[in-house]
Amino acid sequence: MKKVSFYTFGCRLNQAETASLERNFEAHGFPVVDFKQPSDLVVVNTCTVTANGDADTRRLVNRINRENPREEIALIGCQAQMQGDMMAQMPSVKWVVGNNQKMNLPELVMKHSGDETFISTEKISRESFTIPQAAVDPKRTRANLKIQDGCDFYCLFCEIPYARGRARSRVFEDLLNEAEILCDAGHKEIVLTGVNIATYLDGGKKFMDVLHALLTIDKLERLRISSIEPTTIPDEIIELMRDNSKLCNYLHIPIQSANDYILHKMNRRYDMAEYTEFIMKAYETIPNLCLGTDVIVGYPGETDERFQETYDALLELPFAYFHVFSYSERQEAKSKKVFARDNVDSKTISERSKILRELSHRKRHVFMENYIGRDMPVLFEQEKKGYWTGITENFIRVNYQSSDDLKNKIQRVKLKTIENQTVIGA
Repeated sequence: MKKVSFYTFGCRLNQAETASLERNFEAHGFPVVDFKQPSDLVVVNTCTVTANGDADTRRLVNRINRENPREEIALIGCQAQMQGDMMAQMPSVKWVVGNNQKMNLPELVMKHSGDETFISTEKISRESFTIPQAAVDPKRTRANLKIQDGCDFYCLFCEIPYARGRARSRVFEDLLNEAEILCDAGHKEIVLTGVNIATYLDGGKKFMDVLHALLTIDKLERLRISSIEPTTIPDEIIELMRDNSKLCNYLHIPIQSANDYILHKMNRRYDMAEYTEFIMKAYETIPNLCLGTDVIVGYPGETDERFQETYDALLELPFAYFHVFSYSERQEAKSKKVFARDNVDSKTISERSKILRELSHRKRHVFMENYIGRDMPVLFEQEKKGYWTGITENFIRVNYQSSDDLKNKIQRVKLKTIENQTVIGA
């Protein structure tokens, strides 16, 4: 059988899917090897959220052809769904499989192995789904659990509803079964992933039902919610996060802009008054809460004054950090067609992005300072340069020097000093 290696771009959802595919290939008899090792087939799980993601795939394909031209390539996922015909023209690419069929890739590789490139970018089903293999990932201590896919919100900057389809949910019993398998395999923390996870709905079961069910698993020590949309968060989450020690005190809630005019132009479903009210309620209720967000810089119509309004809000709200994205036009995103005359030039976007990244860096430092001198439980992941590195439940990265093997262990550590964006434990 072909030796198979994997390379994953983009989000945690892609990471979860890649881990499941690795186990699925193994179940079909394919040896899975590290990407750095020679293989017969390289599976690239692609991302198309930004133009940079598209370019990254092209660069990787060129690199694979340069370093090992005998390797065959399968391009799967979001960029494959959106740009299948173009991607099929790339050298050594033998399979281009979009999001509807990508989890069946082992069967497709065995069935379609001729000289012509196989392309599958069919319409994506809206039915609830199951996943053939659990995303057990020996390379990671924290496991990603996919519970949902697709989105019905159609924010005007976003291509994901076209790349991943409309919102649909994983069969409730199937996700619970995988969670048990992940815990039995030794994963102490599970991170819930999806496109719009709090819209989960299967057989009458909603997102809160998922949380309550997972929190009853004895072997599970931490449950973390990944990025979650502002208008979808049930109020009960705040109380549950406050009261249940297994649910990590961590919320990543995209803001995208803090100017109501821009939010309206983005087709976001909230204004800043609503967003601020929820953020402050969560911050004031949940002890030691880490709040993160996403922000888009340079959306069409973002004047200096509107950018300043976003900067001021990010400064004042109790965020520990934010991810800064430079606006880029996507082929199917409606903002490309509606607001082209209001485009912000690339130099201005670059300058504003730098300003916000510097602010995020300062806020991360201030957040970490609040915990210096405290003893915090840390889930350690790997050893780097003589230090074990891990994270607290509220997402502080900790480096700790120890001669013990701490991989996948939770140990209380006193937070001593800050170096860059990391705390040194003692």
